[in-house]
Amino acid sequence: MSQFETRKILGIQFFTGTLESAVEHSLKGGLVVAPSGPGLAADLLKSVAYRRALTTADLVITDSGWMILLWRYFTGEYIPRHSGLKLMRALLDRPELKRYGTVFWVMPSIAEKEKNLHYLRSIGFPITNEDAYLAPHYSPMGELRDDTLIKILQDRKPSVIMLAIGGGVQERLGLTLRESLTYQPAIFCLGAAIAFLSGGQTNIPPWADKFYLGWLFRLISDPKKYWIRYWDAFGLFTLINRYRDQIPPLHDSK
Repeated sequence: MSQFETRKILGIQFFTGTLESAVEHSLKGGLVVAPSGPGLAADLLKSVAYRRALTTADLVITDSGWMILLWRYFTGEYIPRHSGLKLMRALLDRPELKRYGTVFWVMPSIAEKEKNLHYLRSIGFPITNEDAYLAPHYSPMGELRDDTLIKILQDRKPSVIMLAIGGGVQERLGLTLRESLTYQPAIFCLGAAIAFLSGGQTNIPPWADKFYLGWLFRLISDPKKYWIRYWDAFGLFTLINRYRDQIPPLHDSK
């Protein structure tokens, strides 16, 4: 990819340009990640594969509003926020992605796959069941490889791959796909962004996303599922205060 404006935070080069520029750059191919606050506070300290995915990604967007606020508090510098949901909306508006076979999806469950495909068809995507792959249960740590998925992608060669699975997992899978495939698709690690639109997860209206409140909508919808994950995000306060633009040390070599 060509060069663009970035700001290094915790050793990661975050994209700081416009949303339109992010879309254009991302569609040229490569790994696109949108690390969450909990991911930066916890997974970055524990997983070598996750760290490598974030530090070598072709585009890293500023999904975490908490990170943006902390960076401004400690440095006085404002950087723009582009959430995974905002990027997903922009991508789904691109007419060239609505050509058959252009986009391939990796889905987290049968229920979400059905809802997501129904939504995509309703907005004009000519998508079939064969254009989506149901992810198996991937390991929570370590290198991640799915040879079945790699073969499917190698045979079909979609120009865009959407990994709609959990944070901490999708980045490691995306890294392996980028390194294993013999062509260069755009690999998006945007997690639940499509589910927010399809009804697979709680709806996050644009105004809530704009004001960094997406986490609150998710927490209210399922507090048992999300409270521990979001609690982890408070660790970002200490990390950004201590390390600023440097990557923090690894706590576990998995």
